[in-house]
Amino acid sequence: MLDERDRVIIEMLTKDARTPFTEIAKVLGISETAVRKRVKALEEAGVIRQYTVVVDPSKLGYNLVSLTGVDTLPEKIFDVASKLKEFEFVRSVYLTSGDHMIMTEVWAKDGEDLSDIISNKIGKIEGVTKVCPAIILEKLK
Repeated sequence: MLDERDRVIIEMLTKDARTPFTEIAKVLGISETAVRKRVKALEEAGVIRQYTVVVDPSKLGYNLVSLTGVDTLPEKIFDVASKLKEFEFVRSVYLTSGDHMIMTEVWAKDGEDLSDIISNKIGKIEGVTKVCPAIILEKLK
């Protein structure tokens, strides 16, 4: 069961995974050792699954990011999702219950690159029936 201190630790590490335990300890008014033990317990319980880096796609030459819906033949959904995970330009893959069976985050260099990805890569996967890209204009949060 998570308590308020655990929630503060999670919030601080979510904002910056490199926050020193000494800083968290000061905020919580507990020792660094206590913070370390709590973080270890959160990791072992699977609450904290990994630490990651957030990258600015444009700094790597990807000037278009698209949330792309992919519809498939019902019997092909897992095969298609598996193939999508193999593409480097597909940064995330989700099975959903919304307007599309699969949602992906696609990074493209430009409009021409995105068109090629949609038509010649995603669109050519066996079982794909529809590809619906929505280009992100601005990330607000």
